[in-house]
Amino acid sequence: MNNESLEDIAGEIINCRRCGLWKNRLKAVPGEGNPNSRVMFIGEAPGRQEDIQGRPFVGRAGELLTELIESIGLRREEVFITNVVKCRPPNNRDPTEEEINTCLPYLKRQIEVIRPEVIVTLGRHAAKTISREAGIRFRGITRERGRAVETELYGRRIVIFYTYHPAAALYNPKLEEVLRKDFEKLRGYINSRKRRRGTLEDFI
Repeated sequence: MNNESLEDIAGEIINCRRCGLWKNRLKAVPGEGNPNSRVMFIGEAPGRQEDIQGRPFVGRAGELLTELIESIGLRREEVFITNVVKCRPPNNRDPTEEEINTCLPYLKRQIEVIRPEVIVTLGRHAAKTISREAGIRFRGITRERGRAVETELYGRRIVIFYTYHPAAALYNPKLEEVLRKDFEKLRGYINSRKRRRGTLEDFI
């Protein structure tokens, strides 16, 4: 039984100096939401607004993510939202493999505490990382997006649902429609599990 709390993990993240990203950060971003949620959203790394506020997905991409979550009948506070890397890379560059691997133990511990049934990966870095951890071959986000894969992760059965990072739709507006379609697929998947379990509240 895991007696660790998300607060314990967040405290370590806030004080972390395991890689060089701490030198330029304003605030580390552990993640936030319902610690008992069966749905977990994982992005890449914090951006500028996240670095300022210490919260995940609070910039323009975050506004879109919140809208997408609400569009499928959930509320942001009902799910848990975090990133693979907990500190902002300078100039919003992609995180390096070293940074991802250094930060990954925090994410693993968060997943083990929350015990989600569905992990929604937002963008290629989250998708690639979670796929690797689950022993799944990742063929690229364009090929994987919109798919739900049942697998085992850290000793538990889980579903990985792949989609684009909301920020991608800000740079390429055509992707927003794709994102919305993916979230409709996610809604359908959650509803199918809801029917098996009873109510949406039971699922969340």
